[in-house]
Amino acid sequence: MFLLQNPIVVDVVKQPPVAPEITMADVVLGAFGVTGIIMAAALFVGLAVGATIIVMKRRRDAAAPPTDPGHARLRL
Repeated sequence: MFLLQNPIVVDVVKQPPVAPEITMADVVLGAFGVTGIIMAAALFVGLAVGATIIVMKRRRDAAAPPTDPGHARLRL
């Protein structure tokens, strides 16, 4: 009875290559990389907003009527 069983066929497929190990140093370097990108973006946006504010104030001051002689303009 046990001898009349159907044979078991197993298909062997090629296994994918083993992924490289991720070390703690890789994680730390990746975190510094992301933080550096965020800091660079924040610096760029901050400089752009600051320059825009200064340009707007200069145009507003140039178009403003003369001030009281006792006052001084900072020319920012």
